[in-house]
Amino acid sequence: MKARFLRLAGVKSRARRASTVGLFLTLFATVAHAEPGTPEQRRACSPDVYRLCAGDIPNVRAITACLRRNRANLSEACRTVFDQAGG
Repeated sequence: MKARFLRLAGVKSRARRASTVGLFLTLFATVAHAEPGTPEQRRACSPDVYRLCAGDIPNVRAITACLRRNRANLSEACRTVFDQAGG
């Protein structure tokens, strides 16, 4: 029973993080483009958020600052999203 609870808690935690990352990317794109982020933009930057800024999840401002600080380490796809957004 305890193992099942812990497994469910882990799933909920991952789901919360994933939804927070999606929210961040949508907010970032909304602020930068004045329109909602596209699924392509979210796919482009999600791996970088987890790789470079996982400790900042769920703080949207901290994630944004982290990605900007790590611009040189961003994947080509995510860097393109930032370039298009003027960030």
